[in-house]
Amino acid sequence: MSSLPTFADVQAAARRLEGVAVRTPLLENPRINDKLGGRLFIKAECLQRTGSFKIRGAYNFLASMSETDRRNGAVGWSSGNHAQGLAEAGRLLGVKTTIVMPADAPALKVANTRASGAAVVLYDRVKESREEIGMDIARKTGATVVPPYDHPWILTGQGTAGLELAEQATALGVTLDAVAAPCSGGGLATGVALGVKGIMPNAMVHAGEPVGFDDLARSLASGRKETNARLSGSICDALLAPTPGDVTFPLAQKLLGPGVVVTDDEVLDAMEVAFREFKIVVEPGGAVALAAALTGKLPVKGRTVAVVCSGGNVDHATFIRALQRYQPA
Repeated sequence: MSSLPTFADVQAAARRLEGVAVRTPLLENPRINDKLGGRLFIKAECLQRTGSFKIRGAYNFLASMSETDRRNGAVGWSSGNHAQGLAEAGRLLGVKTTIVMPADAPALKVANTRASGAAVVLYDRVKESREEIGMDIARKTGATVVPPYDHPWILTGQGTAGLELAEQATALGVTLDAVAAPCSGGGLATGVALGVKGIMPNAMVHAGEPVGFDDLARSLASGRKETNARLSGSICDALLAPTPGDVTFPLAQKLLGPGVVVTDDEVLDAMEVAFREFKIVVEPGGAVALAAALTGKLPVKGRTVAVVCSGGNVDHATFIRALQRYQPA
């Protein structure tokens, strides 16, 4: 696909995903609204099949492949959520999958990936290249590489979350001023922007990132692809891509507003609020956009804002750490 993906591509993905992806709820909490002075909605993709939005893009990719390619299998690389989404999409479509995962990925994500029938290959994310390992597997087996974010089929599949969000807001009689989604390589944020703007063209869409891994925010500001200095060091394990994608970055330049960047402590606080007030479990990487709204980095006062909580696959220790941050008034 030489041209950038379009809203029509997101609509086509939505048709493929009908009956497969969960139409996750759009949540609102009056206490939080009162505190923020506006209306805040959460698109709860943590309640999606496999616990994150990733099955949307993975299933759309496999469903778009030829029958011959599907018979040869698929290989992907991921810290966990794309792994689980691709493994489950493969199970549903009868496609053999192999996933390259970092050795320090949460054990829960590795176990869930294997539970969907995928073969898992572990690697050292500091010393080894997951892309090289995955490409080598593809060369030896004839499998198709399914990237975690940098492909039109992937990002338009993820964009169905934005399409649903805008449709749900419209059904409530709500016009959104701004939307934010977590960002690693940019597949979700750019896809959501396509989906939202196809229905609400005036909504400003932002990508949320953790401090130190804000390559997209810096790239949007500089006008060129920037790279993070580190490959690890944030609790947001799902958001550690080193640089924006070749497909996602030009789309981000066209569709996204300035990036919003939050600290790990702000993420932990957002996870606690999500549990206490919205009754949902959100993993660190899934909570960055919510953290931006709760801290005012994404202003809600006097506005109507929606954020995507993109995943809920958090290990017990990290979740307990988040809950312990609660300080009664």
